[in-house]
Amino acid sequence: MTPGRSAVAGVMALRIAYGAALIAAPERLARRWLGPDAGRPPAQVPLRALGMREALLHAGGLTAALRGTDVRPWLAASIAGDLTDIAATVAARAGLPRGAAPATAAVAGASALVSALVAAVERR
Repeated sequence: MTPGRSAVAGVMALRIAYGAALIAAPERLARRWLGPDAGRPPAQVPLRALGMREALLHAGGLTAALRGTDVRPWLAASIAGDLTDIAATVAARAGLPRGAAPATAAVAGASALVSALVAAVERR
């Protein structure tokens, strides 16, 4: 496996772990993002669904990386998800805890950047 392909696999594995953690402990992972409502069952439903989508999307990307097939669609979908998280958070910022929107922009933006970087490295 090339170093670029190994980097893609590592990113995908970390994102699978994040998805699994979001499923298992949505309140713990989302409290700073959503505030105390993250502990309420109505908020935990979409948080767990988000976690499952995160895990499945990145499992597909990890499988592609390990098989040597094209990972770019998986990375593009990952980046699109991160950018959607930013847009949705900014749109709802008035009802979120102070600092949630900039923190989400920083974390999700960094995640999108890492995915873009590994896509660029993997192409070489």
